[in-house]
Amino acid sequence: MDGHTIPPRPDSYDKKVALVLQGGGALGSYQAGVYEALADSPYLPDWVAGISIGAINAAIIAGNAPERRVERLRQFWERITAPPASLGAWGQALLPNWPVDRRQTGATNALLFGQAGFFSPRPVFDWLFGGQPTSFYDTAALKSTLESVADFDRINHADGIRLSVGAVNVRTGNFAYFDTAEITIRPEHIMASGALPPGFPAVEIDGEHYWDGGLVSNTPLQYVLTKIPRRSRLTFQVDVFHARGAVPTSLEEVAERDKDIRYSSRTRAATDRMLETHDVRHNINTLWHKLPEELRDTPEGRFLYAYGCVTTMDIAQVIYRPKDGQGQSKDYEFSAGTMRERWAQGREDALATLAAAPWLAPMPPEIGARTFDVLGNVLGEAHSHAVHPSLTQEHA
Repeated sequence: MDGHTIPPRPDSYDKKVALVLQGGGALGSYQAGVYEALADSPYLPDWVAGISIGAINAAIIAGNAPERRVERLRQFWERITAPPASLGAWGQALLPNWPVDRRQTGATNALLFGQAGFFSPRPVFDWLFGGQPTSFYDTAALKSTLESVADFDRINHADGIRLSVGAVNVRTGNFAYFDTAEITIRPEHIMASGALPPGFPAVEIDGEHYWDGGLVSNTPLQYVLTKIPRRSRLTFQVDVFHARGAVPTSLEEVAERDKDIRYSSRTRAATDRMLETHDVRHNINTLWHKLPEELRDTPEGRFLYAYGCVTTMDIAQVIYRPKDGQGQSKDYEFSAGTMRERWAQGREDALATLAAAPWLAPMPPEIGARTFDVLGNVLGEAHSHAVHPSLTQEHA
């Protein structure tokens, strides 16, 4: 596959496969490229979970037959990145050939005119005569777009790929997951996951209002790895904000670096916590079996046993690391040229990860969860995480 040889998946590696997709607006085309690589690999996910733009991509994947998923992802991304009519024919023709101007113009047009099939600015009269809108944009167009690229009957079919999306209850401030294993998911659930204020309005579902899940957590990793009943899994965690970067030399670079750190730090913190928690579960299980029967059959022993877990988790991180600065507006820069570049990089990074397949190495007996960042190791960006002085793992 494009110079990458993916090793066969041995029958002995029988972990289930999940794909978790974080929020990031226009950066979500990178996730679509990652899925394109997975679609032709031996690691097709049976569970997709997403937040914000990740929820939209996840719904498109879950809402189509395997052979049509990449096509539908492409249809969605080409639709919402089509140049706005405001540019005129000459502007639309020239824009893809001017990388810097393309990004600046793409972001400006998103702010001024919205994106076709996704969001549009509220009309002026909404603000007149004492009007008090609760968002700058209207996302009504997204509902019909979602229904055109995702079959919600398929999403909710018992034999379909599992879909989970995260949102925040505006009234209570509590995080909520909408999961096809528990409820029927409608387009409104997907829209709620991406309703980032104050740009987008809250979405009402069954009498409650919801905002973008990224307000609390920008990655659904914890939900997938902790949901009962747990299964041993290989989870592809696609991150669109990267932790490491150069020291900024301009205000534009400061704004971009600030955004990367804000979102990547929460993702890294959640991943670190999950690694430590699952290693503790794994070692509790091992220790419990070494206890004498009289200690097992005590309230303390039974309490300890409840926290043990026999599963093991592999987490393959695929992180968007652009080769040049994208600017602080990168998450709302929806130009078609940039979308295609990000898609291509996502596919290439995922293929490199699949070709390395580090998860096929034997799992050390004392480890319950491990992470792999193939591209980070190549670039020297992976960092060490120690759960215990004797248990050290590499991950980004």
